[in-house]
Amino acid sequence: MSVSGLSTVRLARMREVLTGHVERGDLPGLVTLVARRGEVHVEAIGSTETGGGGPMRRDSIFRIASVTKQITAAAAMILIEECRLRLDDPVDELLPELADRKVLRRPDGPLDDTVPAHRPITPRDLLTFRMGIGAVMAQPGEYPIQRAMDDAGLAPGPQAAPIEPDEWMKRLGDLPLVHQPGEKWMYHTGSDVLGVLMARATGRPLEELLKERLFEPLGMKDTGFHVPADKLDRLTASYRPDPGTGALVLDDDPRRSRWGRPPAFPSAGGGLVSTADDLLAFCTMMLNKGRYGGQRILSRPSVELMTTDQLTEGQKAENAVFFGGGSGWGLGVNVITRRNDLPAVPGRFGWNGGTGTSVYTDPAEELIGILLTQRHMTSPMPPAVIRDFWTCAYQAIDD
Repeated sequence: MSVSGLSTVRLARMREVLTGHVERGDLPGLVTLVARRGEVHVEAIGSTETGGGGPMRRDSIFRIASVTKQITAAAAMILIEECRLRLDDPVDELLPELADRKVLRRPDGPLDDTVPAHRPITPRDLLTFRMGIGAVMAQPGEYPIQRAMDDAGLAPGPQAAPIEPDEWMKRLGDLPLVHQPGEKWMYHTGSDVLGVLMARATGRPLEELLKERLFEPLGMKDTGFHVPADKLDRLTASYRPDPGTGALVLDDDPRRSRWGRPPAFPSAGGGLVSTADDLLAFCTMMLNKGRYGGQRILSRPSVELMTTDQLTEGQKAENAVFFGGGSGWGLGVNVITRRNDLPAVPGRFGWNGGTGTSVYTDPAEELIGILLTQRHMTSPMPPAVIRDFWTCAYQAIDD
């Protein structure tokens, strides 16, 4: 047995299982990383594109989608520690577009049938996704508010809106909230608003802020909202499955990538690209309760607050498709609360990304797991390759 308490024989099982997904054509390639007690095990399997491309590499760059959320939440906590933001202060001064909100009487009602908001929106609401607006879990276009969000370019999805942050906020401010602030959990939009709030609070573009406070101190040299020209050869292709056949359809070609230039709207909810080793650095800091190397990035109390479930049982029950009866939401991260599956260790935290990524940190087992793939998810339920990765990571524990 190794110092890490991970079985090399059982880690080989992981490679075998995940190679099967590639060989069956589920996806062209993937990178996995499992770290425990200072030992790091990496697999780069398959190729960067279907039917060709180069071999997948440890330093291949992926669009990490909603894995972005935990990174930007950590940056927000840095600003809260500096008292530039306060968890329970109204955001109205920095985000006047969200002042004096109107709230729909019914989520499926007409946009002009509203009541005044009971209270202002706060940074806590943004971090816990209880600001009152976000992904509406109904059939596409079923509710007027869904159609309005789609028409305004505000609907959650894998592509960042091609509009500047100020215009994005203006469009959001033109819409009513779906629920009262603090009342319900609604996915995603809070993170994007949080990114605008952080930029305005510091007077800095969001990417500059993240680079200064997180990426440079952690050595995350390949993480950002776009891929510089000299690194585009490491950007993998991105695919979505055809709804009818399941065949992979090219969504973003690395040679003509949307990520080849800075976006109009840097999405704090899903816009970053990164690598396995950059994400390992971030997760190591979080596992070490805010410390990385000789530096303190966040305080221990901040990390503990972020990774503590903040939702009521009712809020989680209404979102069972996300929480499954065994987890909740902290400040920007999913938090496991109940032992009901092999990797479901209470206190484990992280999140999945809709482009086929999964990154979690487990303080109890001292384990970090990172899976980067190129196949978009089609529902909040993780696909087989993500479920198999986590099963294989935890069955490899040998102590």
